[in-house]
Amino acid sequence: MLLARASPSFLASTSSTPTPSSQTLPPSASFGRSQRTGGVLATASPNSAPRRPVMAAAAAVPAAKLEDAEALIDSVETFIFDCDGVIWKGDKLIDGVPETLDLLRSKGKRLVFVTNNSTKSRKQYGKKFETLGLSVNEEEIFASSFAAAAYLESIDFPKDKKVYVIGEEGILKELELAGFQYLGGPTDGDKKIELKPGFYMEHDKDVGAVVVGFDRYFNYYKVQYGTLCIRENPGCLFIATNRDAVTHLTDAQEWAGGGSMVGAVLGSTKQEPLVVGKPSTFMMDYLAKKFGITTSQICMVGDRLDTDVLFGQNGGCKTLLVLSGVTSVQMLQSPDNTIQPDFYTNQISDFLTLKTAAV
Repeated sequence: MLLARASPSFLASTSSTPTPSSQTLPPSASFGRSQRTGGVLATASPNSAPRRPVMAAAAAVPAAKLEDAEALIDSVETFIFDCDGVIWKGDKLIDGVPETLDLLRSKGKRLVFVTNNSTKSRKQYGKKFETLGLSVNEEEIFASSFAAAAYLESIDFPKDKKVYVIGEEGILKELELAGFQYLGGPTDGDKKIELKPGFYMEHDKDVGAVVVGFDRYFNYYKVQYGTLCIRENPGCLFIATNRDAVTHLTDAQEWAGGGSMVGAVLGSTKQEPLVVGKPSTFMMDYLAKKFGITTSQICMVGDRLDTDVLFGQNGGCKTLLVLSGVTSVQMLQSPDNTIQPDFYTNQISDFLTLKTAAV
């Protein structure tokens, strides 16, 4: 099958489109297909920007409905789970999750939880897991708020520079833990601009990066401040925790996601952001290095095609789509969809029933 490989010079911050090279990979002898047409096998240096996914032109191979959970479980060492739409919806745990995680741990599988939601820090997410009755170590949790701070560390972002945050407390806490100076965040949510003749808005010239994530306190002041920093401060980075179109604030409906905030700043600056959350390979590279994981021994489980599944494909992992969140079977099987996981199933608790059925 064909895979597009990003050029080493292709950075997410550039607006030009490179000509990707294609190559045919040998068939995998392992269970499942670790790469799907529609994904990209991207490699990025720890000191370079995360790559922007490049879509392959060939037709996608339809995903297989998961029938033998036991075989999939035995074929990998690590399961990476998205959280919203997979583990929970809003503040409600999805049925069968505790028993499924217990089953996988009993088989010696490493479990990692990766979320594009930047409103909480890893420590705060640890408390949410605990509140929902799940025993998850903080070291097993990777939120895009953490990814933003980790990325700045990976490029040796100067400690005398500041970060302007359009986002919530999670980003601020992770930046503080990493020792970076910051301003903005929820405190700017009450600020207003009085547009009167001759008004000139000042901004901090020491801001070297603007980080944009999901923000329930989003306003015009933040858009203008972030825009001024990116456009007028030489070398100022524009970093997005994610570009998700929707999110699950409650289990009743979908809500506008962090991509809407990122899109506002992109529209005013005409600059593409560096995306550190899914489907960027930055978090996958970080996880693989931290845990010493071979990516072919990972199964990425998520409810979104364009973030979770693409994240797994970009990293060379097996992929499992669950239909308990954003994606429906109609969306998956639509002729317009070019991203196909290795497998799909209703929800992760199918591991329990499909395991029993296969015995």
